[in-house]
Amino acid sequence: MRELSTDRPDVTESPYTVDAGHFQAEISLFEYTYDDEGGHTDAVSILPINLKVGLLNNVDLQFVVNPYVNVRTRTTGERGRRNHGFGETQLRLKVNLWGNDGGETALALMPFISFPSAADGLGPERVEGGLIIPLSVSLPWEFEMGTMLEIDFVRNSANRGYGVQLVHSVTVGHKLWGELGGYAEYVGMTPIDTGATYQAQMDFGLTYGIGENAQLDAGINVGITGAVDDFTVFMGVSFRM
Repeated sequence: MRELSTDRPDVTESPYTVDAGHFQAEISLFEYTYDDEGGHTDAVSILPINLKVGLLNNVDLQFVVNPYVNVRTRTTGERGRRNHGFGETQLRLKVNLWGNDGGETALALMPFISFPSAADGLGPERVEGGLIIPLSVSLPWEFEMGTMLEIDFVRNSANRGYGVQLVHSVTVGHKLWGELGGYAEYVGMTPIDTGATYQAQMDFGLTYGIGENAQLDAGINVGITGAVDDFTVFMGVSFRM
């Protein structure tokens, strides 16, 4: 099999697919998000998972599910409220165009569709979808760079139609010591006809390989603009068979 490649823990997706006939699971063991914009919001996600199966040498199918989300909002002078339950689900297809089996660059196309499976207030109420275009580039001194353009068709803030959200990101990673690696990432989100404002965040994390078929990770995402959550911390594991 090829070297293990995962779409987590950074936001930037990987252009590499799961080997044909094999399965891969990428699990967030714990996610905690905090934001104090207009009040205090705490959110906990339990075991969000991306399940993948390799269909062809350059194609895999992915099912992303968030089985439990608990969001608590407290506003000064008002009684707090809590939303909890099942989260959003996605179906994704990744098609590697080149670089899957070696080379200085790799590129893929990832169309996806999101289903309105979430409980009230925890996700979109209509079907959404889009296209992700991830690119990986090998840099000098064993640095690796990933970049991504994501075109999302999402419901607008009034829930009366669809707009477009352009997600753009760049991440740079390097081995720190042995199987321990680290990365730093910038993510921006440009809204078009959605009623939202530009959003940006910086992400930092660590990965640790366990043999050839498993990886641990942990990290933090920090909001730069006011429209983004103040921070998210997480831990996860990925493995294949």
